[in-house]
Amino acid sequence: MTQSLRETIKQGLTEATKAQDKRRMATLRLIQAALKDRDIAGRTEGRDAGVSDAEILDVLSKMVKQRRESAGIYESAGRMELAQQENEEIAIIESFMPKQLSDAETAAAVQAVIAETGAASIKDMGRVMGELKKRHAGQMDFAKAGAIVKEKLA
Repeated sequence: MTQSLRETIKQGLTEATKAQDKRRMATLRLIQAALKDRDIAGRTEGRDAGVSDAEILDVLSKMVKQRRESAGIYESAGRMELAQQENEEIAIIESFMPKQLSDAETAAAVQAVIAETGAASIKDMGRVMGELKKRHAGQMDFAKAGAIVKEKLA
């Protein structure tokens, strides 16, 4: 049986603690805290089982996006050491995510979903994006994908 993403993250934290890798330990603890927050939110909605791997990927994607934005802000402000720290955290978080699709692969996936769903106008964008999120959770930047969908359907 394969390990769940949550177990993989927990195992990563154990390994980082043994190796005294402070950056990795701190980042993995942040991930676990975010997952615990999501678990608690789920319990208030009546879901006691905890978050699924798909939801964990969603949390990780949001964390990467936040760090990319922060790194950009730090770089524009000339704070390279803080930008470097954010980039290190991105690398750690992404190590628990599936391989990201390239721009060409993203464009091909968008084209395939548009063809399969029969999307013809911008009104169909929500349906196309929903299908992309179902098929490629954690594998693509949906902001870029959204721009491509908009361009193709316009």
